[in-house]
Amino acid sequence: MPETEAERRAIREQLERILSSPLFKNSKRYPNLFRYVVERSLEGHSGHVKERTLGVEVFGREPDYDTNLDPVVRTSAVEIRKRIAQYYNEAVHESEIRIDFPPGTYLPEFRHPLKPALEPEPPRSRWWVVAAAVGLLLIVFAAVRFWSPQGALEKFWAPVLDSPDPLFVYIGGYSMEVPPQPVSLTDLQNSERVAYADATAFARIIALMSMHHKLYRTRLQISAKVDDLKDGPAVFIGAFNNSWTLRLTGELRFSFARNPDTHVSWIQDRDNPTVIKWSHQMAAPYTTVQEDYAIISRVVDPTTGRVVVTASGLAKFGTEAAGEFLTNPAYLEQISRQAPKGWERRNMQIVIRAHVVGRSSGPPEIVVAHFW
Repeated sequence: MPETEAERRAIREQLERILSSPLFKNSKRYPNLFRYVVERSLEGHSGHVKERTLGVEVFGREPDYDTNLDPVVRTSAVEIRKRIAQYYNEAVHESEIRIDFPPGTYLPEFRHPLKPALEPEPPRSRWWVVAAAVGLLLIVFAAVRFWSPQGALEKFWAPVLDSPDPLFVYIGGYSMEVPPQPVSLTDLQNSERVAYADATAFARIIALMSMHHKLYRTRLQISAKVDDLKDGPAVFIGAFNNSWTLRLTGELRFSFARNPDTHVSWIQDRDNPTVIKWSHQMAAPYTTVQEDYAIISRVVDPTTGRVVVTASGLAKFGTEAAGEFLTNPAYLEQISRQAPKGWERRNMQIVIRAHVVGRSSGPPEIVVAHFW
């Protein structure tokens, strides 16, 4: 631990150098946690650096939050350790003060840069180090190849699965634009009803996340807050019953529109605003509907900076088909075959079509895909 004010000042200057590097400057979560633990240690308050305290004071969690269900502190610490290692791995930083974040603790360690040895190491020792380093690189390379996503499904979901934060799944609720405030228990239950097709898509996506051991949280859209969208990647299920979907897609090429006077709903193409290809007369008998459409999006929300996926049908059949499309490798392989190079790192929107079979949707098929 530093003993003088000059040493503490030097450590703070080093901290700012690290946080201003590309590894940290584009993030908010990791610099906040890193700065907090360093400052607490320099101030002599290291006894208060506990997981729950960090969750409350750094990430704004409630004092009684469940750290097992919400491992935001642990996952952020893992990412900080990785980025610190990358920072000091560059030769230009070898002579700088070392600030480490050892595993198993939230207390940082401070070290002066190591002085070069006065006598060169024996050649035998150097070759042992080189051999060990090569062996380690081969192991890492093999592990990366083994764990790297192979299929189109994994590539599509990689931005979600690779995030250290839990996924938030928002399912559409009450379909009215301004739902009434519930008073009785019956009112509350009625206000929280969801569509069966939305629940089907919801169940498929949750099952996929569980299969990949991805931590997730579920939310009913009508009771969610804007700030919640900043906590992790998200999936929006539903269209006209999910205001988050309408907000996000409203700025994209493909979005949802409707005329309440004529009861017509349609998918709007910003590139062809005067042409309506995909629409429904929502008051018509459902038995006359032969096909439905949906928008699937995977974009970085410009408001929150988080990756968002939408599974949103023009009617119920489209949402059901979107859930099937997003969780079936065969359908996502179709995207991989027609998408541009590097599509897995791009924003995208896909309009799909599904034939209606009774009260269910048939297999989804791609109508148009847009990447940017």
